[in-house]
Amino acid sequence: MKTVKQVMSALKKKGSAQTRKTFARHCAPDNMFGVKIADLKVIAKQIKGNQTLAMELYETGNTDAMYLAGIVADGKAMSKKELNDWCRAAEWHMIAEYSVPGVAHESPHAKSLALKWIKSKKEHIAAAGWNTYSGIVATKPDAELDLDEIKLLLEEIASSIHDCGERVKYTMNGFVISVGGYVKPLAAKAKSTAKKIGKVSVDMGETACKVPLAIDYIAKMENMGRVYKKRKTIKC
Repeated sequence: MKTVKQVMSALKKKGSAQTRKTFARHCAPDNMFGVKIADLKVIAKQIKGNQTLAMELYETGNTDAMYLAGIVADGKAMSKKELNDWCRAAEWHMIAEYSVPGVAHESPHAKSLALKWIKSKKEHIAAAGWNTYSGIVATKPDAELDLDEIKLLLEEIASSIHDCGERVKYTMNGFVISVGGYVKPLAAKAKSTAKKIGKVSVDMGETACKVPLAIDYIAKMENMGRVYKKRKTIKC
């Protein structure tokens, strides 16, 4: 597959009413075929490395194509403008919180964009910012991280999380988990923050999804021997 038309045709064939129904419960927009993530990954292998195609797929506005683009695109090859454009267009949380951070954390502009997005009044943009910074702490060596800046972000979360929008609360909670699980010098600070924020209530819509208790999730990572082991990517 080398063209948008060919990929969109393949996506349409893989779409199903049941998956559309499932995604709809997760507040997905109508512009989708309803393709399972596992099927998107199979298609992604067939177009891997085709940056131009990935960019064109995202521009279709079809959420299946946008998610696929996030798997295929190389964030290092994207400009600040392109990443900002992706973030603005990512109004569904699955795109804002996974596809956009998946490419943004690879970019040399990752931190500046994350900090800019976090301050946005638009919930999907702020959520993308928190998950992008979570991606940074999960993949970059501790020596390359601005630990003082991350401390300030943890303090901001401790004082404001319960007053933020639903998806912002969810991604802030995830940031605390990421710092606690991947940044050894700040593990104690992250745990302290997790205890302060306690249970984070988020409206998860018509789903059975739950918000993980940060302190418990960090402990789970410790018990599994997964703490401080950096990831190659946060793409999923």
